[in-house]
Amino acid sequence: MVNLEWYRTFKSVYKNGNFSLAAKELFISQPAVSQQIGMLEAHVGYKLFNRKSKGVEPTEYAKLLNNLIIEALDRLENVENGFRAKAFNANRLISVGISKHFMISLGSALLSKFDFIDFSFHGNDALFELVDSKKLDFAIVTKQYDTFDTIQRKVGVIRQVIVGSNSIDESELKASIKNLDFEATENWLNEQKWFSHDAGIPHVKLFWLHVFNKKRPSIVPNYIIPSEYEMIEILSRNSGVAVVWDINARNFMADKKIQLLWNSKEMPSTEVFLLSAKKETLSAIFEKIEKELKSALQ
Repeated sequence: MVNLEWYRTFKSVYKNGNFSLAAKELFISQPAVSQQIGMLEAHVGYKLFNRKSKGVEPTEYAKLLNNLIIEALDRLENVENGFRAKAFNANRLISVGISKHFMISLGSALLSKFDFIDFSFHGNDALFELVDSKKLDFAIVTKQYDTFDTIQRKVGVIRQVIVGSNSIDESELKASIKNLDFEATENWLNEQKWFSHDAGIPHVKLFWLHVFNKKRPSIVPNYIIPSEYEMIEILSRNSGVAVVWDINARNFMADKKIQLLWNSKEMPSTEVFLLSAKKETLSAIFEKIEKELKSALQ
């Protein structure tokens, strides 16, 4: 069986004319060099080196063997080195933390630019802690942090809106919104079937707080689907309404699978940030991710 390490060792000994220098070049011990050369000699059936007072001298067969393998070995090492450089720089495995609700709309935007990504799902604070402790390379968050050890850059803004299935007649709702009749608007919304990604309806509560100035909406979710994007997909095939991020609903509305019921000016926008630890090796990748996220959030 051919052992490529024997030939790597042979090449180094042949070039340096010395077992000790070859050992230093290969980062192995001198006895290991001697052992590998001995095993190669046993494999090919010829003595390859004669010992001298200072180093070794190749035999005629060693010269022949070197001529036969050197080009192929150099080509193999060039391929190996090129692959390593490519894997580390452009296609290295990177770890990206993100909310599961943004995986389809934002996380998937990175797939065409990187060959290897390890995604993990957490909330904002957990993502910050993982990046700050260098357990994650990058994180996409909707909260700004005051820190010296990480880089945080705004990549866009998103907003919460109310959407509904196409089967809903929204004319009464639109009329009450136009007339600034918030009591009628709220009553209409209370009568609908509601979809939520969380039993605690955090999106609904936030919307009610800013738009109706109420901390406790009387909404009870009919259906709870933990991933917002999947929730919208299911909503598009059924009847009901939901408060969702506009970035998640965008494609569904463009394809006329759902309809926008209310994009209230009272609802503030939310900034989206890219987080990363301060590492020079990550700077080029940071810029590439930043560019893709900005494009997705336009």
